[in-house]
Amino acid sequence: MILVTGATGSIGTHLVRRLQRDAVPFRALVRDEAKGNALGCDFVVGDFDDEASIASAMEGVDRLFLNAGGARPAPGEQPMVRQQKTVIDAARSAGVSRIVKISVWHAHEGGRLAEGAHWVIERHLRESGLAWSVLQPSGFMQNFVTGAGSFTADGRLLGAYGDGAVSYVDCQDIADCAAVLLTGPYGRGETFVVTGPQALTQAQVAEQISDVLERPVEYVDLSPAELSAALRAQGLPGGFADDVSALSLEVASGSLAATTTTVQDLAGRPPRTFKEFLTANLDALRAALPSSSG
Repeated sequence: MILVTGATGSIGTHLVRRLQRDAVPFRALVRDEAKGNALGCDFVVGDFDDEASIASAMEGVDRLFLNAGGARPAPGEQPMVRQQKTVIDAARSAGVSRIVKISVWHAHEGGRLAEGAHWVIERHLRESGLAWSVLQPSGFMQNFVTGAGSFTADGRLLGAYGDGAVSYVDCQDIADCAAVLLTGPYGRGETFVVTGPQALTQAQVAEQISDVLERPVEYVDLSPAELSAALRAQGLPGGFADDVSALSLEVASGSLAATTTTVQDLAGRPPRTFKEFLTANLDALRAALPSSSG
């Protein structure tokens, strides 16, 4: 039995559908009963901050998909670290045999924001004594249809990556890789970087969105300082805004530009291109992007 955490998120929903399709026994962990009902699968209501609910969710489980947890932190806080450590410890106590964790590319000691937080969690997982595999994805294609792609009210794409390219990956491809690791003997004790088939600059992203929508979408490149100021204006803590700004400099220098063969190697097929993703999610793209651009 597999327990899927983050089951209603961008990766989790695809993983649920994949496991349903393959008739693999699993249970989804959700915080909202209505969302659990909408999944149409066996589910349990629980919360990473409620240790009793996590222990209950682990009953009969031998494999765990570890994702999600952690709202945007206040200064000095990393709730995701505490939460995922709790889940790992509960899995060990319940006799879970293997964990497949979603991390972040370039997780490292002392890293900013998620890079540092996931490094701490990865270390805890490695030291847990459990069998494990880690998936470190590049940027999500889904960000451009969920509102996280930074479109302005008048339909322009904002960013601070300059000419830096990102090998965006479809969350369905990440989920398919996770399904292979959860249901087979592959990848124990291994970390996999998961990318799409090509790296695109934000200007190229805007061009492909324009092609699919058949109307112009402009990309506006901000400086890191302008990005930090914009985030502060939205009420985000100054330290958080500065960290996001610093990470944008790393992306601009090419930190997310490489591509890997992970999807082909694990899922046995090529990863989806950005144009294919946009075409398949055209309605969601239209809903996310105002029509007044240009």
